[in-house]
Amino acid sequence: MKSKSLLFSKNSNHFLLSDKIEQQNFKSDVLGIQVSNILKDAIFENILKGGEQLVEADLQRQFGISRSPLREALRNLEKEGFVVIIPRKGAFVKRIEREDIQNNYPVRAILEAFAAESAYKNMGEDDFDEMELALLNMKRAVRLGDTKSYWKHHVVFHDIFINATGNDILINILRNLRMHSLWYKFSYQNTKKELQKSFNDHQKIFHLFKEKDTDTLELKELVQSHIEAAFIKFLSYLEAHEKGSETEGG
Repeated sequence: MKSKSLLFSKNSNHFLLSDKIEQQNFKSDVLGIQVSNILKDAIFENILKGGEQLVEADLQRQFGISRSPLREALRNLEKEGFVVIIPRKGAFVKRIEREDIQNNYPVRAILEAFAAESAYKNMGEDDFDEMELALLNMKRAVRLGDTKSYWKHHVVFHDIFINATGNDILINILRNLRMHSLWYKFSYQNTKKELQKSFNDHQKIFHLFKEKDTDTLELKELVQSHIEAAFIKFLSYLEAHEKGSETEGG
């Protein structure tokens, strides 16, 4: 794996890592957590790419911190599955592999469908108001073609009914699965048509939650099929990407 600078050209479509660092107000008691969150955001936004080495000396200089909080941050990212630490070689951003997608989406589809079924009886007007606001923001993002904003509010939409289950074990498992699936989504560009299809599915999910006599089996199946469709779409993307790489290499 090759090391390269973490500073990108101003012509890049992404922020520089240094820009993200400058936006933060660092606090010594949570420094490791803050650093890991900044690096995680940079990985999500493809500022730091799969396979890229995270050179400790460069990061210490950019963050203006000592080795200890930086290593804490890298260990946190390793535990969460975003970084691979190789002894005597260093830390590298994890590459997204086909196996990661195949292990994530089917499990998430089943668990999130179960969460929707479990949450239905617990949902109240405040939850519906928050979901409706998330939908409005998603609709605006579709109109503007703003992928980043769309997925931000998409997370909020799903958080509402998952948290309504009141099942801490389920909430924590899904938080990790969804965080990784969001990372996968950010690794390729969604078309406006794909965002519109996703939005339409979420509108249907919202209406089923709000209706008083919803068949929860229908709700469960809709949530599961929505996630499974995203899984199939992502596998198709990977297959096309792999074929493209083979053509370039051949």
